Amino acid sequence: MTDAYQDSPPLTDEQLAVVEQPWDARVLVTAGAGAGKTHTLVRRLDALCGHEDPEQALEAAEILVLTFSRAAARELRERISRHGERAHRVRARTFDAWAYELLLQAHPDGEWGTVGFDERIAEATRAVAHGALEIGDAVPPAHVVIDEVQDLLGGRRELVETLLDRYQDSCGFTVVGDAAQSVYGFQIEDLGERADETGRFFDWLRCSYPDDLVELQLTRNFRATTAEARIALPLGPRLQRLSGPDEAGTLYDELRDLLLDPANGMVGLDDEYTLNGLRDLSDTCAVLTRDNQQALVISDLLHAHGIDHRLRRPLEERPVPYWVAELLRRTEANTLTEDRFRTLLADIPLPYEPDAGTLWTVLRRAARGAGRGVLDLDRLRRAVAQGGFPDDAADPETANVVVSTVHRAKGLEFDRVIVLTPPTLAELHKRYQDELDLPAEARALYVAMTRARQDLYHVAAPELPIFRRAGSRHHGRRYLGSWRSYDRYGIVVEPGDVSRDDPPGQETDAVATQAYLLERVRPGHEVLLRRRHNLPVGDAESPPYALVHEGREIGEASQRFREALFQVQKVNRTWDPWWPDEIHGPRIDTLETATGSTAAGANAGLGERGVWIVPRITGIGRYRRADNHEEQRA
Repeated sequence: MTDAYQDSPPLTDEQLAVVEQPWDARVLVTAGAGAGKTHTLVRRLDALCGHEDPEQALEAAEILVLTFSRAAARELRERISRHGERAHRVRARTFDAWAYELLLQAHPDGEWGTVGFDERIAEATRAVAHGALEIGDAVPPAHVVIDEVQDLLGGRRELVETLLDRYQDSCGFTVVGDAAQSVYGFQIEDLGERADETGRFFDWLRCSYPDDLVELQLTRNFRATTAEARIALPLGPRLQRLSGPDEAGTLYDELRDLLLDPANGMVGLDDEYTLNGLRDLSDTCAVLTRDNQQALVISDLLHAHGIDHRLRRPLEERPVPYWVAELLRRTEANTLTEDRFRTLLADIPLPYEPDAGTLWTVLRRAARGAGRGVLDLDRLRRAVAQGGFPDDAADPETANVVVSTVHRAKGLEFDRVIVLTPPTLAELHKRYQDELDLPAEARALYVAMTRARQDLYHVAAPELPIFRRAGSRHHGRRYLGSWRSYDRYGIVVEPGDVSRDDPPGQETDAVATQAYLLERVRPGHEVLLRRRHNLPVGDAESPPYALVHEGREIGEASQRFREALFQVQKVNRTWDPWWPDEIHGPRIDTLETATGSTAAGANAGLGERGVWIVPRITGIGRYRRADNHEEQRA
């Protein structure tokens, strides 16, 4: 194979061995952090689509590429567009997006947009087992490509195993993983089940294909360009072969000692020197935290010092960009030509320069009209309503500074990485006792330390308020409390806490509210929730709360929020809940498109589409009285 890609790095011998495997080969690639996996996969896809023997070349529709996150899918697509010569039509999709498409094709009358992630994956597994990829226009895969397969756990693992089992006589695969970066075991609560599940997919592959599984390795690191960014890499092979908690504890200590080298230290995130460095930053920087509580507190701290940043969302969250609502509302036509689409898109205020050509192609694929070269707007609206908006058209992530848990940053890389000082082994044992998963702690620290291209720092973890959960230990709403069981100081707000049922401002001026959202409201802006009155909306709900931005109402708290606030404030069965006058501290995460009834949209003066813009919020909300004194007790 001739290496004729002038704009991309030449392939190493290890990478070339992966790329040149035949289309029907069963290939398992072990690739360490920063080993050029994405580059190798792009060239692999090109080779699959452009084999010199026409009988060996695959069509793009015959190749199924699955990723765990929209960020990973977007990166792969962008690399394909820049460096792929023949794989331009190959689509990379998240597991959830592919499961949705599969179910919509197999059972078009199903309400798949309202089904939870786990259930959708389980239903997709059953659909594959019953031949859904052999019905109508469906194309069974001839080759499956999956990255980060060490994180195939539970339902997703069963989906992939079912897929490969069903097409074992006609389908090859290229799967890439690194056992040293397996960090999603926490999704399985039982420690015994978690231990069984970790590495299970690798075992399944080796048992299922004992004679023809091709195992290859990518060992060279291309990400880290400095000595400090490479300090954790030598421990990767040992993490891939962990034998138990004792060895994991040893490796955790070694990683922690490497990170805490004085040369890598920073004075503190609230130090003016550090803050000025973040304000003037032109490169990318991630502040990586062990858990979401730390991430929320760090985000609060950076906001307090005026540092523009983004708090990274959970991987399963898929907000539809606000420009979709504007696109649908700015025309009464049922279809759009590409020229008209470009004109409408250009008139919508956006914080970045969109790639109109790529968006047109993606939306056309999702909402193809009856005529050639047109976009069916009714189908686009239906895709949004049913949770099927294509990942390819999601807004890019443009912030230079990102605050993220280690788990949400896996697979990504940054010029500069700041890791919160990890706890000692003794502190971990004291805090988590029988629930401590030392192999997971060691792997997570390794992942954090291998995200950096240039600079790796550590900084002291902030002192955290006391977070508790109402109701369920693992799934109830988090709130701010104290060592006293009855104290309530605030509540953690979540994306579904703003009502999407009706347009914001419908009781005053919904059209003006939509314009205000577009013109004045930006990610990172502080908002507050203000109680309208003291009468609960339902038996297990709080009173209604308005969402306020700079004195103006821009939305209303959802039923989900009112139920969560009731659960938090109902300290016990004998106490009457106390309702805060105001809840300060939430921030705008993004503006998103919401769908509702066409009557609600029309009555609010927003046209007949039943679409509008709503704010999505995140952060820690702290209770206050209306006189601005912070409330100290429930």
